[in-house]
Amino acid sequence: MPTFQTRALSDLPDEIAPDLSEVRVLVRDATATMAHFTLPAHEIAVAVQHRTVNEYWYVTGGRGRMWRKDAESAEVVELTEGVSLSIPLGTAFQFRNDSDEPLTVVGFDTPPWPGNDEAFVVVGEWEPTV
Repeated sequence: MPTFQTRALSDLPDEIAPDLSEVRVLVRDATATMAHFTLPAHEIAVAVQHRTVNEYWYVTGGRGRMWRKDAESAEVVELTEGVSLSIPLGTAFQFRNDSDEPLTVVGFDTPPWPGNDEAFVVVGEWEPTV
């Protein structure tokens, strides 16, 4: 029999991510973790890289940019409502909010997020402000 999970988005963050964005955990099981991330207006997150997880994002509000770099290439892409992207294992990344409203994202990790030791700080594209 399946184990159902239902969770509403909380007003307060459950934790602060290694990149210093706010995290509200949605659901998780043995295969994945889904969360809601918020970066305040005009802030730049700390650049990080994951040790064991792949991460996938869907932008739900705000406007900004994402820098991603792997062993072979680097790019900066626009983050606007409706954009989805992947952050494969081994990718350094950093994001910024270029708008007057919070940048909000729903993301999921596979395998499940093991804790904040999962990510380590790297040199990014921009100077962090958070």
